[in-house]
Amino acid sequence: MNVPKLALKNITRRKGRFIFTLLGITIGIASFVTLLSLGGSLKNEIKKQASELGANLVITPKGWCAYEQVSVLTGEQLPEAIPMDDVKKISAIKGLTAVPYLIERTAIKNSPVPVIGILPHEMKAFKGWELEKGNYFASHDEDSIVIGSGIAQQFKLNLMDEVTIRGRQFPVKGILKETGNKDDVAVFMPLSVAQKLYGVGDKGSFIAVKVDDISKMDEYILKIQETANVAVVSDKQLLKSVLSIVGTVSLTLQLIAAVAILAAAFGIINTMMTAIYERKREIGILQAIGAKEITIFKIFLLESGFYGILGGIIGVAAGLVFSSLASPYISQNEFTAFLKSSEVAVTFDLRLVFGSLLFSVFVSLISGLYPAWRASKLTPVEAISYE
Repeated sequence: MNVPKLALKNITRRKGRFIFTLLGITIGIASFVTLLSLGGSLKNEIKKQASELGANLVITPKGWCAYEQVSVLTGEQLPEAIPMDDVKKISAIKGLTAVPYLIERTAIKNSPVPVIGILPHEMKAFKGWELEKGNYFASHDEDSIVIGSGIAQQFKLNLMDEVTIRGRQFPVKGILKETGNKDDVAVFMPLSVAQKLYGVGDKGSFIAVKVDDISKMDEYILKIQETANVAVVSDKQLLKSVLSIVGTVSLTLQLIAAVAILAAAFGIINTMMTAIYERKREIGILQAIGAKEITIFKIFLLESGFYGILGGIIGVAAGLVFSSLASPYISQNEFTAFLKSSEVAVTFDLRLVFGSLLFSVFVSLISGLYPAWRASKLTPVEAISYE
């Protein structure tokens, strides 16, 4: 008796039931793979953006919540609360380089765009920027802007084109070379000009700091806190904070996908239990010709296992395709705005593929245990006498 061939023939006997049961596990695994794939890619992109911030320490006003720390990486608008006097005091500490940011917003052709006030020469040295076209700021109070390459491409802006910000016209003086991070999708202007334009006084949003000696990080943090009434987080702490938020959201979505898989498991149980009642006479005949309990058990367990294998293969393939199609639209979400400069790269992760397949088979086999046991415990008399 060819048990696998018999099991496969049995599950495809009623095609409608087979398709709907298979769809249940397929959809569950597809959603699970999609969320895991996008979540892993999102975390990789966050790590990339954090490393490209170029700071060992980030100085923020006291009392900032985790969302505002996320905004440091996303380039979203931030409250202005750090006086420039504190910036000067911190910059005076030996062994570190501090550059302030003022993060505001504007709109170009009705699309929101970050406007970042900077100290021109200090920021250029800090970031290592290079120009693709035009010139850089000549002074700290120049009424012009430098834009990222992404902004130039998106809005088809060229040198000396004018951009209206809060009712004022600013000429595009330069276009930065592509950096691969959020700098590509930002508009930069001198800090003093941005402060006057947005009416924020002599304040900035946060300060990025590079230290000369990483081994003295704790010492620098202590000095900064003694110098000014601010909060200081390391790049690792900032990354951990952002990843914890993303991880919580990702876990919630995965639990939703797990519910779909659980529903699919009950669908398999229901299908297998129905099959037992429909095939009692067949089970009795198998027993009459010498099939043992373990053989009956294997047949029904293999049937549920086939649902897991087929549903897993189709689900994994569908999940990878869907995550690839969905990744460009992730940046439409305000929370993931830092991805606008580059699409989330969905990588082909063999561990995810094989792990999801094994999970699908495992769920299906567990679902089939009780029906297989029930089938194997039917007595020949009870099975053959079934009408």
